[in-house]
This record gives sequence, structure tokens and C-alpha cells, in this order.
Amino acid sequence: MQPDFNKNADGLLPAVIQDAFTGKVLMLGYMNQQAYEITLNSKKITFYSRSKQRIWTKGETSGNFLYWENIQLDCDNDALLIKAKPQGPVCHTGNDTCWNEKNDLHDDFIKHLENIIDKRKSTGGSESYTKSLFEMGINKIAQKVGEEAVELIIEAKDTNDELFLNEAADLFFHYLILLKAKNFSLNDVIKILKDRHFK
Repeated sequence: MQPDFNKNADGLLPAVIQDAFTGKVLMLGYMNQQAYEITLNSKKITFYSRSKQRIWTKGETSGNFLYWENIQLDCDNDALLIKAKPQGPVCHTGNDTCWNEKNDLHDDFIKHLENIIDKRKSTGGSESYTKSLFEMGINKIAQKVGEEAVELIIEAKDTNDELFLNEAADLFFHYLILLKAKNFSLNDVIKILKDRHFK
């Protein structure tokens, strides 16, 4: 991946910063070659300030750094999408984003949970329950979903709402793991439901 910093006369490329977990767009900044290389090497997202005419690292004053998780280049090699982990509010006004939006996991907690499952699958340690399921294979995961479904049915026949809801949460979590093991996400299932609904 090589951004084309020579495409614009000022040598700057736009960099859209997105929260790696919530998907919220946090801010827009500009990078030159130096800022890009500092970002790659330090893990802290660094820009070129057009107003101050200098390199600056987001958070250098406030302490609210942005640590990149993934950097993508667009099809023309002249714009960056950077998925990041923010350490506090991103906007200089104190807001979560520069569009005054709340960067709240509750906005899309399922997406956040799917991201965690994906991370555990690839990088989870030996103590990770989720990773251990993936290592045992699809049969064990499917069996676990079946066990959780039976436990939910049993609690549905009882009157303890707390136990029922906890079993429902267990079933849903293992269902997401099964989808991931088959290389699908909940959105793939939702698409089928939408197609059926609008037929």
C-alpha cells in the first residue's frame, strides 16, 4: 500500500478516522508523507496541520491519542480510511466526534461484539473461551449452540425471568460464534429476513 502524496500540489491526502469498534466516523484530518510515516511507526495517528503549518499528533496536548488498528487506501491511492482506537473525546470541543455524535457502543453493540469474537478467533490467548471454541472446530460450536438452545427452552417453561434472559444471551452469543465459524455475520441473516419481508 503506497499513498500517492504527489497527486495534490500541497502533498496532503485526506484521512478519515473511524472508530475501529463502533464504526463511528470520528474526524477528518490531512497527512503528508512525514505524518503518514510517523503514524505507521508510532501507532499514534499524526496529521499535518494546515492552519499551524506543522506536523501534529492527535492528543499531543489533550492526551486523547488515537491509536490506529487498520489503515486502508482508496481505489485512487489518494485518500486514507484509518480505523482507530480513541483514548477519550476526539474533537477539540470535548465531543466524542467532530460531528457532535456520541461514540457509544450501545449504538451498535452487536457489531462491537462481532468484532471482539473476530479478534478472539485470530489473536485470543490460551485463556480465551471464545478462541478455545474455534480451536475445537465447527462440530463443537454447533453442539454448544444446541445445548444453549435446550437450556433456553427449559427456562422458558419456568417463571424466573432473569435466568431466562441470561440463557437467551448465552444462546445469542454462541449463535454469533457459529456464524463467524461459517464466515458469516448477523447482517447476512438480516439480509435474508429483509429479502423475505419485501418479496
